Amino acid sequence: MTKRHISYLACATALLGALVGTAPASAAHRLHVVHPGESIQKAVNAARPGDTVLVLAGTYHESVTVRTPGLTLRGVGHRTVIAPVRKAGAKPAAKPAAAKAAPGARKTSVSCREAGNGICVVGGKDKALPDVTVADLKVTGFSKTGLWSMGTDRLTVRRVTADDNGQWGIAQEHSTRGVFRENTARRNGDAGLFLANNVKAEQGAANSKGTLVQGNHLEGNRIGITVRRLRNLYVTGNQLTGNCAGVFLVGDENKPKAGALTVSGNRVVRNNKYCAKTARLPYLQGSGIVLTGTEKTLVTRNVVTGHSGKSPLSGGIVLFKSFVGVTSERNRITGNQLENNSPADLVNQEATKSGNAFDRNSCRASKPAGLC
Repeated sequence: MTKRHISYLACATALLGALVGTAPASAAHRLHVVHPGESIQKAVNAARPGDTVLVLAGTYHESVTVRTPGLTLRGVGHRTVIAPVRKAGAKPAAKPAAAKAAPGARKTSVSCREAGNGICVVGGKDKALPDVTVADLKVTGFSKTGLWSMGTDRLTVRRVTADDNGQWGIAQEHSTRGVFRENTARRNGDAGLFLANNVKAEQGAANSKGTLVQGNHLEGNRIGITVRRLRNLYVTGNQLTGNCAGVFLVGDENKPKAGALTVSGNRVVRNNKYCAKTARLPYLQGSGIVLTGTEKTLVTRNVVTGHSGKSPLSGGIVLFKSFVGVTSERNRITGNQLENNSPADLVNQEATKSGNAFDRNSCRASKPAGLC
């Protein structure tokens, strides 16, 4: 046995001890351990509500679908890697078993793998999937999303690294009370973290019931964090740098309007990467925090520095009328520290009667003048 294997075994043994030591003696929940070369999906399928699937260090070439309530899918940190199935001609990985559909589960036309996703957490059509946890692993190289979830309640995603995925690093829609904490998302094609009501349907903003996005590191993505058509959500204590834009809060003409959001205590620094225009947005560069089509949102105690660009959305904190003509109204921008942002630290492109308030911000330049 090599020193490397001994190290892996020691790590796994310590984690197993921690998991067992914290469980009540009467607990019926089981621990399923997945070793390199074995199928994660097979272990997930065998798990019952409340069980833990522990994936040891190694690279697993598969996609994984979770439909079991209360399941914990956990790795041993960044050494547990989930990556796409190898291309033809390469040595095949262990063939994953097909995911078993839970009663009432959504019927999808394609599998998680066929959709280009790494991990999929999927709830029922009429009943949300509750209390799933995904933690301490890495998802990388998928053509669409590293970790995608839909129809969940109280999903926890913690200490997950999502790098180099084609669209989103970590994404969620049609869900409530999620917790996204201490994750890392880098170099993803669109947002590092993407949260929305419903991606494909034109609907009013949904109540996320206090979803929390906290302590994450977002770097080198198109947008660090996107919150689209949601209400009652908190973005706090995150680090965002090197993206084309840091935080995007997006609403539109549907009712109810996006809003009642809180963006606080984030460090948003030098998001000056250039990203070409899309069908929805002009080119992006040098945007710190952008509000477009939102209402009653609080942006406070953020540090926003070093942004520079000539996009219509460039600036430190920017209020921008949405591209379908919806105004941002009754938002409050207060107590933020802004410096060296161009064309200005604070940019308000809304009408003066929109009821947006700027007060107690530390800044030097604004458009129009007088907001600092």
